[in-house]
Amino acid sequence: MAASCLIGALDSPHIGDHDAELMLRAKHGDEEAFVLLIKKHRAPVLRFAYRMVRDRHASEDIAQEVFLRVHRYRENYEVTARFTTWLYRIAGRVALNWIRDHARARSHQPLDLPRGSPVRQQFFDHSIRIDEWLLRESRNHELRCAVAELPDRQRMIVCLHKFQEIECEAIARMLGCSNQAVRSALCRAYSSLRRRLAKGDCAA
Repeated sequence: MAASCLIGALDSPHIGDHDAELMLRAKHGDEEAFVLLIKKHRAPVLRFAYRMVRDRHASEDIAQEVFLRVHRYRENYEVTARFTTWLYRIAGRVALNWIRDHARARSHQPLDLPRGSPVRQQFFDHSIRIDEWLLRESRNHELRCAVAELPDRQRMIVCLHKFQEIECEAIARMLGCSNQAVRSALCRAYSSLRRRLAKGDCAA
């Protein structure tokens, strides 16, 4: 590793991001740092992929492809934003590619898995209280159905903003659009969700 290169990179204003430090180490050949990043972010990426494609097997494939791309493009990594911004830009592209490729053949699996299912345990996150951020009285199943029925781009923005807690400015950088465009998409998505939940017309 070229010490001067790494020291220079550590002067970045985003280096307070520990993930960025790990990625810089991975960029310069530290495989242990890359493994640490996978361990930390694999479950959140899986959850994001599952909410995007609604297919537990595909979400595993998407997560694997995401980290393959992270490793493949590691030498191009620059600390210009938080690591998660870069990571979910990749994850969003991979998920949208999958949706486009499987638009017709995609199976419509139930979003609520049977009680006791190991997959439920894998994707469920106690830190996320979905019912509290939109309609507290609505059931989680209804909200997941409503989110799943959003247009692909709106669904991705909602997943990134509410589930991954990524700021609108960062999402705008990911998607190459304005901050206002992201906020407008969120407003449209939330209005649609409210209407669906109020009418109770979400698909079962």
